[in-house]
Amino acid sequence: MPYTFARSQELFQRAQRSIAAGVNSGIRKLEAPVPLYFTRGSGTNLWDADGNHYLDFQLGQGALLYGHAPAGLADALAAQARLGTHWAAQCELEIEVAERLQAMIPAAELIRFNNSATEVVTAAFRLARAHTGRPLILRCEGHYHGWADEGLVGFANPADKWGDDENPARFHPSKGVIPAVLEQFVVARWNDPEHLRRRVDQFKGQIAAIVFEPALCNTCCLEPVTGLMSTIRELCDREGMLMISDETITGFRFGASCAQGYYGFRPDLTVLGKAIGGGMPFAALAGTREAMAKIISGEVVHAGTLNGNPLCLAASKWCLDQIRALGAAHPAGIQKLGSRLMAGLTALARQHGVPLHPQGPGLIFHTVMLKPGAAGGAVRDYRDYVRRHDAPRWAHLRRCLLEEGVRAIERGIWSICLAHTESDIDEALIRAGRAFQRHAATWQTTA
Repeated sequence: MPYTFARSQELFQRAQRSIAAGVNSGIRKLEAPVPLYFTRGSGTNLWDADGNHYLDFQLGQGALLYGHAPAGLADALAAQARLGTHWAAQCELEIEVAERLQAMIPAAELIRFNNSATEVVTAAFRLARAHTGRPLILRCEGHYHGWADEGLVGFANPADKWGDDENPARFHPSKGVIPAVLEQFVVARWNDPEHLRRRVDQFKGQIAAIVFEPALCNTCCLEPVTGLMSTIRELCDREGMLMISDETITGFRFGASCAQGYYGFRPDLTVLGKAIGGGMPFAALAGTREAMAKIISGEVVHAGTLNGNPLCLAASKWCLDQIRALGAAHPAGIQKLGSRLMAGLTALARQHGVPLHPQGPGLIFHTVMLKPGAAGGAVRDYRDYVRRHDAPRWAHLRRCLLEEGVRAIERGIWSICLAHTESDIDEALIRAGRAFQRHAATWQTTA
């Protein structure tokens, strides 16, 4: 029998009496049929307040690269908690974590710590403007750089606010944003090197930095086309701009040197979040010594009471050591498992006549649900994704999967973690088979 969620419904109704909108992050309200309440996680397994068991491919929005509640991480946190959770001062742990990052990521010559990647992004933008003396940041459609005023400009514009292909609009999805913020950005389309060149030339001498997710994981899962990274690097060198790689999702998932090592490029600044803390609120700004110079001199303010929190540092040290211990074997292991899951989902889609097409490098991927009559083939950029992806039909299948105990992110992203095994993939596909069958039988009557 499909899962039911009475206890989560009850808790959500109660929460709305004390928590604004009943959730602490707006995106969580989108989960259907109700924002779920969880009680326990272990490895790749998750249990909700109704006692339902899930094989988890959401994994804390990708933060849990090591699985739920790994024993070593729990021990590291407990040991540090007994020594102290917060000093608003220095401890040796922060040096140890920074030295690990230096050893793992060639472009990480110097580090600064924060509590969230959203904070790191704002610091990176401030630093880039101070470094260059220029006002503008160039970003790409569909790329997410945190929820602050600057992070969401041009992120996921609705189709009627796209602007034309050559001049994507600077639109912000939130009310209350300082209007002038929108004027500090240039928006470009992803995966079109020649378009990017034209945008840079259009604003020549005004752009401080180009920021991007090296593999776009927040909107579909779009790997960079051949030559894109080298084009960004070339343009930044030619125009004196900083190259900012936002590795909040890709960091350490794509290997010890992150996606920049996987794809072979060297940025000036790197944003690290999620997997760097294994579920703890921890993030880092890494950069070359030249790019970090204005922080060193004190000309750029970078502060925070909880920066370098010892509890978070203890977690990060443990997490980074897991990646280092895997050596060259990572990320091949999770990539193999993810590719097998993608192949299994593709086979189920064909069997049941569902137009689902997984896309991505395996270690993380997206399940694209094609609209009736939409062309096949890989999705290339944000606009192509919006035009072809059938979001309502994916939401229906996603709920069927959830009710069979397979949990993926609402927007269609699946993450593979180091705790996943072959047997997890086998079980997920058995459960998915039931979900596909029920989806195929009920979708037309629901649509």
